Amino acid sequence: MKSIWMLGASAILLAACSGGNEAPTETLEAETPPPVEEIETGPITLADAVAGDWRSDDEKARDAWRNPAETLAFFEIEQDDTVVEIWPGGGWYTNVLAPYLASGDGQLIAAVWDVNVFEGERRAGIEQRIADFKAVYEADTDLFGTLEYSAFSAQSGPLAAADSVDAVLTFRNVHNWMGGDYSAKFFTDAYAALKPGGILGVVEHRLPSSAEQDPRGASGYVHEDFVKAMAAAAGFEFVESSEINANPADTADHPFGVWTLPPVSRTSDREGNSPEGFDAEVYKAIGESDRMTLKFVKPLEAVE
Repeated sequence: MKSIWMLGASAILLAACSGGNEAPTETLEAETPPPVEEIETGPITLADAVAGDWRSDDEKARDAWRNPAETLAFFEIEQDDTVVEIWPGGGWYTNVLAPYLASGDGQLIAAVWDVNVFEGERRAGIEQRIADFKAVYEADTDLFGTLEYSAFSAQSGPLAAADSVDAVLTFRNVHNWMGGDYSAKFFTDAYAALKPGGILGVVEHRLPSSAEQDPRGASGYVHEDFVKAMAAAAGFEFVESSEINANPADTADHPFGVWTLPPVSRTSDREGNSPEGFDAEVYKAIGESDRMTLKFVKPLEAVE
């Protein structure tokens, strides 16, 4: 990502021969090729990373709901940062973060699913998904840099070396960890990995404060105060929130939880049942979920 090499062209003219065994009548010396020119491109911007042609049209179609450039700017992500992305899945945010960080000598650490908590076919499937994910980024290290890897689960070890990273980011995952009763572990692990002054960025489906919180997060929606309380218990200080990813049209009370809305757009439960009068188009018109966007900091005076 740092430089583009442009090779100069040279023309070599061969002598003309008069025939037989006679020596050439004239020889023209090859021209001296021009020097190779190196053009320094420097770090790319978040806007460049979002607009990159390596991102598919389907990925870009979701930018209006996920607002990647604005979200990462809110989390103060710089090109030379070391960033942990938790559970990157298919790489939607990775395709923005990796080129952006690689362009400025930053480092992305992908904390993938922990295969050790799975067994049998489920484990084999997770292992294959992780292998497919890695293959994409290993195929073009000039663009994506060289990713590092860790894992996160109820049983996983450190996300990264203690006090070593500038930011830890999670996008729509807290409800999953609530279901497994290890959401608090995430905040503790993130705190340990971050440098003093490092940023924890959380994006999550937002449950209205007037609604009752399911401790298991079964609907996919979570109270802001619940997230703030877990972060504070781990030692974080709340910095600020943003409405970048808000959607006032989302009432968060749908038949199949957050998955009733796009992009999943579920129309029935696991048994194939739908509520009487269910109209999928109503939920498609709402768009993607209302999301909290919260920024926390590990205090500068923190000592591990």
